Amino acid sequence: MAFEVGIDSSNIGEISNEERSESDSLNLRIENGSVEIPSVKLSCQKKKVTLLPSGSKQLLADKDLSTTIIDLPHALISEILSCLDPKELGLVSCVSTCLHRLASEHHAWKEFYRERWGLPLVLGAASSGFSNERSWKELFVEREFRSWTFLGRYSIDTLYGHTEAVRTVFLLASAKLVFTSGYDSIVRMWDLEEGLSIAASKPLGCTIRAVSADTKLLVAGGTDGFIHCWKSLDGLRNLFDLTGFHKEKTEFRLWGHEGPITSLALDMKNIFSGSWDMSVRVWDRSSMNCVKTLRHSDWVWGLTPHETSLASTSGSDVYIWDIGSETPLAIIHDAHEGTTYSLARSHTGNFLFTGGEDGGIKMFEIRRYGSETSVVLISQWMPHTSPVYSLSFEFPWLVSASGDGKLALIDVRKLLKTNCHGYSKRVSSSTVEPPQRMLHGFGSNLFSVDVGCDRIVCGGEEGIVRIWNFTQALETERRARALKGMRLENRMRRRRVQMEMNAKSGRPDQCSIAAHKNPINGDRNRAWHSKRRASGKAKA
Repeated sequence: MAFEVGIDSSNIGEISNEERSESDSLNLRIENGSVEIPSVKLSCQKKKVTLLPSGSKQLLADKDLSTTIIDLPHALISEILSCLDPKELGLVSCVSTCLHRLASEHHAWKEFYRERWGLPLVLGAASSGFSNERSWKELFVEREFRSWTFLGRYSIDTLYGHTEAVRTVFLLASAKLVFTSGYDSIVRMWDLEEGLSIAASKPLGCTIRAVSADTKLLVAGGTDGFIHCWKSLDGLRNLFDLTGFHKEKTEFRLWGHEGPITSLALDMKNIFSGSWDMSVRVWDRSSMNCVKTLRHSDWVWGLTPHETSLASTSGSDVYIWDIGSETPLAIIHDAHEGTTYSLARSHTGNFLFTGGEDGGIKMFEIRRYGSETSVVLISQWMPHTSPVYSLSFEFPWLVSASGDGKLALIDVRKLLKTNCHGYSKRVSSSTVEPPQRMLHGFGSNLFSVDVGCDRIVCGGEEGIVRIWNFTQALETERRARALKGMRLENRMRRRRVQMEMNAKSGRPDQCSIAAHKNPINGDRNRAWHSKRRASGKAKA
């Protein structure tokens, strides 16, 4: 089956014979469910297009046959929908039943989810809150809905157990576990939902300044230069045996650094560790050997890997490394006045957030042009009066912990725009708003913070771990939306009943008559508005 596309150019002026010959006929061939589209030279001029069956003898002036986007092949519609952002795709799904099905089941929802929060580690597991029966659109909408709860009500769970200052906290949202450690050299594991202590390791012999984990491995870095590791046990509810109660040998240490370890990170293949020996080491998870070493010019304070690149802070500078070649792609000199203590990165890897000794927070965009890489400052904030020791990012919230005992919540939604190709710059730094929320109630010196779904976990000099729980705001918002939906449904039901009664009695719709007599944008100088202004003056 073939179609011809006729182009009516009567209203656009003269067209060259060469253009006319190329655009007079276009054959779309559909064979075995696939669409074959020949290459066509497109003109920038606007043209009216009418689809005509091949073999038809109708003239181009006849426009009896017309088509809509629904009449196009589903593969072509899907390609068009992939160019939309989440809001536009949601609006398209409200147009018709066909578009609702195509837009709701579109593969772009999975990409939207991945760009914002990364893919779930354990999809379908009951512990992670996901189900195989739910579509990616439903997962995306729920996670986007949860992101607004940080502006609502909260409760605080206070966890006691550490005897000295807490230097590091890590939230493993997929398993609903929290890991903390500090000057007492003990790694503790907490239940995120109940706020109870699950297990504690034996003293490791020195201060623990960094902890990181996934569902297979837990690592802790000490000031003696070692990385203490625990492998997860199959069938164990809490994944890791910190007490050594089970007979299986799951603990071991990695040695190689010559100074205190300040930062740790994991991906599927490697362990990344940063140290005051001015180096970042890359360890292979299968052999547990150091395979690469990235040398810096000063102490390393933080690092964040992403695929084949790694960002790290050294002194006041920020490095972006190519892990394979062990060479820096770009260097941000003097990112802050004084030391750059903290670092966070978006899931796409295109945006960096840094916090420094000057109490400021900066946002950078990593731009790549072929083999060249450049870094551009997008925005900056000054929410704190003391050094920013820790940053954590989960779209769209950037959370910072500072020595002034405050947490700052910054919504970067207006600075980012998500599409099928990732994030892009949207507004300039001159229009940036201050932090949307400041959380108080601490003594001083918050050293670490982490954020996940509807929780914020932080620890500091007091030796207390606090979990800010925003599930109350989530439930309140859900009830409010449910009541709003019920009111709307009742209003529409009453409207339908009224219309049916008017149709049976032969009376016109009173609402339509009232709207016709009193248009919304009508004359404002009528008696009703005059009386309203007079009553307003009398009250004044």
